[in-house]
Amino acid sequence: MGRPSFQPEELTLPQMLRARAARTPKAVAIRQKDFGIWNPYTWEDYWQRACHVGLGMRALGLAEAGHVGIISENRLEWVLAQMGAGAVAAVAVGVYPTSPAPEVSYVLGHADVELVFCEDQEQAEKVIDSLPALPALRHIVVMETKGFRNYPASLRDRIHSFTELEALGRQHAQAAASLIHDVLARQQLDDIGLMIYTSGSTGKPKGAMISYRNMRAIVPGIVDRLQLEADSKHLSYLPLCHVAEQMLTTFVPIYLGSQINFGESLRTVQEDLREVAPTLFLGVPRIWEKLHAAITIKMQESHAPMQALYRHALAACGPFAHKHAGERSLRERLIYRFWYWLILRALLNFIGLRHARVALTGAAPISPNVIRYFRTLGVPLIEVYGLTESTGMILGQPLNDIRWGSVGTPTTGATCAVSETGELLLRGEMVFAGYYKSPEQTSEVIQDGWLHTGDVVRQEGETVYIVDRLKDVMITAGGKNLTPSEIENAVKDSPYIKECIVVADRRKFVSALIQIDFETVSKWAESRGIAFTHFRSLAENPKVRELVEAEVGKANSQLADVARIRRFHLLTKELDHDDGEVTATMKVRRASIYKMYGSEIEALYA
Repeated sequence: MGRPSFQPEELTLPQMLRARAARTPKAVAIRQKDFGIWNPYTWEDYWQRACHVGLGMRALGLAEAGHVGIISENRLEWVLAQMGAGAVAAVAVGVYPTSPAPEVSYVLGHADVELVFCEDQEQAEKVIDSLPALPALRHIVVMETKGFRNYPASLRDRIHSFTELEALGRQHAQAAASLIHDVLARQQLDDIGLMIYTSGSTGKPKGAMISYRNMRAIVPGIVDRLQLEADSKHLSYLPLCHVAEQMLTTFVPIYLGSQINFGESLRTVQEDLREVAPTLFLGVPRIWEKLHAAITIKMQESHAPMQALYRHALAACGPFAHKHAGERSLRERLIYRFWYWLILRALLNFIGLRHARVALTGAAPISPNVIRYFRTLGVPLIEVYGLTESTGMILGQPLNDIRWGSVGTPTTGATCAVSETGELLLRGEMVFAGYYKSPEQTSEVIQDGWLHTGDVVRQEGETVYIVDRLKDVMITAGGKNLTPSEIENAVKDSPYIKECIVVADRRKFVSALIQIDFETVSKWAESRGIAFTHFRSLAENPKVRELVEAEVGKANSQLADVARIRRFHLLTKELDHDDGEVTATMKVRRASIYKMYGSEIEALYA
């Protein structure tokens, strides 16, 4: 008999946070690492400080239902700003901290943001440079104030420190005691609580309006499928302006009562993982590929006997990698325990995932071989699927039923169907409220109550396999349909290759633009005495090209003849967000890259 489905209370997220603070005021909700020390914050701290931040915003003149921007890496102040906005009936709008100034200006302007939280001087200057184009923006709140003394007097009345804002709210708390009570008394599940801007891989980012009903509806499926408990621990490090991190940092923890940890910065994630030892971990495919590359480098640097043990461990544990630990036979459990104590335990400690009960990959396609690799090590990695417009995860592999290459089955509350063109359709309360200021685009994706995801799938029973994005499916000059993600993932199985962009549409054969993984390839080159000075000199080295040719050959051996890469061009620089080649979430902007590297592509077919 399985565990009962999790049923969140019929409360909005701010209402639930207030209830959580009343029931378990002294339980630790959040830990944040500052200067190497992990500082705990209780549910009572979380709620009271969010209220003070919200009241501070109101004291500065923020309108009810006003929009509040947040540009920062993940930290306590991010969620205090978000939940503070919700507590005073405002709407939080996340902006990627990696976004260049024009992108920041576009999102803040399109979202009609009145007040914006900036992590530091770097983020604030992006906003200040854009002020002439942001007539609605009246105040800038800065979390880290270093470097702000020399701003002109004309700006000083518009720039406030986070500490000052919170203190202002605390001063108004008694006089405005009824404000939050009144807001929450009339707050409804259908109210908009968050706006998440899409990454803009095919055009301008769109503002997806997420209601409190959407947030509540997505939680049971996540909790049930991942078998989460109130004692679950998560390290929050992926951008909070992305729905994947929102669902595991705010939606689920507040309804479930689980703990969130904010590390010191993105640069310390590996160290933070080891210290937190999370029971739940989310990594986009690039994170798993980087961890794979890190282990590869570590093993390359080890002595020959250790390398031999590593290979034997993978060979011995690989055959039952698809099985959940509780479903393995006695013989399989003994084999794994032997190799665990001999070598795998050290590798799991190295990546900080020894205590993970479940780990996720999503947001982009991933090679099944990468999932198989980590499951062989002992990381219970599963593939999940969701999108901004579905408020997060709506498909996921059951922990006890891994089908390689699939994204699993629909989660609690999600009803899925497949259209005549093979497109995945979704119906359920988690389907977003629509795009801000764009009813036309909303009506394109929501038709007759069904969300059109834009992804082509195939089904085997209830199990779903993602084929590719509908717009990305390519047809060769010979009329053959190709799915570029399958080819690209086969190539990116290599720890030496960071990115692969397939070219095939209306072409005689498949070619590709390939970017090496600088860290892994540089280690490989150093071990062989190959001299280089920077990325370009390494990528242009004939020995490196031979390495990449061998890796492409391995990938080709797994592919059908028509899908094999015949020629490739090695990129001499890393793809960059500022150059418009990738989005803030590192999704490739195909159209931009095809245009930028047009001459190189044509040379492949000359």
